[in-house]
Amino acid sequence: MRENISAKAGSVVAGIDVGGTFTDLILIDGRGGQVRIAKTPTTVRNQAFGVVSALSEADFPVSGIDLIVHGTTTTTNAVLERRLARTGMITTRGFRDVIELGRRTRPQPYGMTGSFVPVIPRDLRLDVSERVEASGAVRVPLDEQEVREAVRNLLAAGCESLVIHFLHAYANPAHERRAAEIAAELWPNGYITTGHSLLSEAREFERGVTAAVNASVQPILERYVARLRAELEARGYARDFLIMNGNGGMISARNVTREAAKTVMSGPASGVIAAAYTGRRAGFASLVTYDMGGTSTDVALIRDAQPAVSNEIEIEYAMPIHVPMVAVHTVGAGGGSIARVDASGLIQVGPQSAGADPGPICYGRGGTEPTITDANLVLGRLNPKKLLAVEHPVTVEDVTKVFENRIGRPTGLDGFAAAGAVLRLGNIKMAGAVRMVSVARGHDPRDFALFAFGGAGPLHASALARELGLPRVLVPARPGITNALGCVVADMRHDFVNTVNRPVATLDEAEMRLILERQRAQGVALIEEEAVKPETIRFSHSADMQFVGQTHIITVPLPSAAVSRAELQALFEKAYFARFRVELPEIRANLVNLNTSVTGMRPPLDLSRLIDPAGRAATLAEALTETRPVWFDGVWHDTPVYAREKLPLDAETAGPAILEQMDCTTVLEPGDRARSDADGNLIVEVGG
Repeated sequence: MRENISAKAGSVVAGIDVGGTFTDLILIDGRGGQVRIAKTPTTVRNQAFGVVSALSEADFPVSGIDLIVHGTTTTTNAVLERRLARTGMITTRGFRDVIELGRRTRPQPYGMTGSFVPVIPRDLRLDVSERVEASGAVRVPLDEQEVREAVRNLLAAGCESLVIHFLHAYANPAHERRAAEIAAELWPNGYITTGHSLLSEAREFERGVTAAVNASVQPILERYVARLRAELEARGYARDFLIMNGNGGMISARNVTREAAKTVMSGPASGVIAAAYTGRRAGFASLVTYDMGGTSTDVALIRDAQPAVSNEIEIEYAMPIHVPMVAVHTVGAGGGSIARVDASGLIQVGPQSAGADPGPICYGRGGTEPTITDANLVLGRLNPKKLLAVEHPVTVEDVTKVFENRIGRPTGLDGFAAAGAVLRLGNIKMAGAVRMVSVARGHDPRDFALFAFGGAGPLHASALARELGLPRVLVPARPGITNALGCVVADMRHDFVNTVNRPVATLDEAEMRLILERQRAQGVALIEEEAVKPETIRFSHSADMQFVGQTHIITVPLPSAAVSRAELQALFEKAYFARFRVELPEIRANLVNLNTSVTGMRPPLDLSRLIDPAGRAATLAEALTETRPVWFDGVWHDTPVYAREKLPLDAETAGPAILEQMDCTTVLEPGDRARSDADGNLIVEVGG
């Protein structure tokens, strides 16, 4: 029996995040204030090895850690790469093609090109006799014999997981529950997903795909968790550990497989949670987060110190996962993004990536294609002697020649200008991602600060802020391990949704309150099952609404579980006006879904020791390590290079400057001015 862990502030907590290139760890000892960090290469074939490698590098006894919180890309990678468990589906007769037909969209907006492969192939989608109406009334009883026959056929076809997805089960789940009971009598494992239990809302396509993703990653996630648990126990860690979910909350590893789809995008979510936490302490409630790693860049929006959460995330074409997730927009431009010249003679950057293996050329692990990281090296922004995980050092001259040969010759540029062009194009691509989460949603980027993190984010942040007109950049104390920090500071969270789908004027207020109170009780019960006990529990309610006759919905926060019809109508009209600047009082509102988030709040952590105060120098000059030429907008500048960990908190650093630390490098462009706050965050006033 694994013991419960209290949420006391004195615990030793380790946060571990697995990225595409590196596995990051931060360990905070609340008893003595000690902080340890580690950054090791991700072991793609078995991420557990990278996790234990990071623990080993932290040089802290694993048996002495009270709690490990882990953000994993296991399920995300499995979905994107389609390395899924063989899964079967039992559905309502005549509706087995719903998850393949999808919506009225296509992979490419122009032309007739593009392809789509459903999560579950057609021959493994079997239908049975049953029918429930949208009202919840049973029209056709469930044929239990057909269910048994379908289960046997799917087992004979080699299926490891099973989805039971019936029409309108959100309104009446009795048939799905009974079919699951029958299947459990024959199915050799617990990998049985019912659509309503994961997502109790209308829209059969989205609910079916979400359930199919959940079932197809359950065995993969469970095997990974088992491997990691064995590795940890072998090193003396006998307690339960927690896994980050895509909604920014955590769940016990012993319960995570039940709703495995919720772990998709957990890595990007943890970084946004850390950004909100750090920004709140630093006095920045409105942030655009900018996480540039080795393979991609993730951006998200934070308002009032709360990350935007959406239950309509589509991680690739026709792959909606309709469970609440932190709203992160991803583009294929990371440090490992490959630069090339296309057939028309134009320079392209990404989405192809050198990844962790072989990686950029400068890592000396066999990479031959020029990348954004290589461009930063050529232009003097990276120190070749301080790159992590370099196996066979490659000289800057050799990397420059690659740019000259691959990019320069076809475009008439020398090696340095070619690297500068690659850097500029990468910045433009990432600026487009920031516009997607800000301008495209009606927000002015100038109202936000740019929170830059990831191993490569602070390299580009100042140039990106200048491109977008953002006045400030906030660089946390440990940018390269911010996702791991998110694991440490995250709370426990469970989200619930129930479809109502009625005009507001006809709603039963007592029924609404009953639904929300039932959701609250479910959340409390789940949190009480967890190994970690929170200090307090917080509830938040919202309603998915639309005007009658509309398709798209707006999520409206609710002040409490007891809300009247008049209040609901007024709240929706206010939210609609804030989004579209249009008033339509003559059109009736429709309540689609009621939602509740139940959050178990963990105690706050002190971030002021992420950079050891004892290591700071008395003056700025003492933090100077060298001066070297660095390329800015086509001009070489003799640029001071500082050890960031030694910067005095009260010193102001003027750009151009390079700030180096173990986990990343920060670039200050000419005209920038930077200072540190009490937590060691760098606040950059963008010049120009």
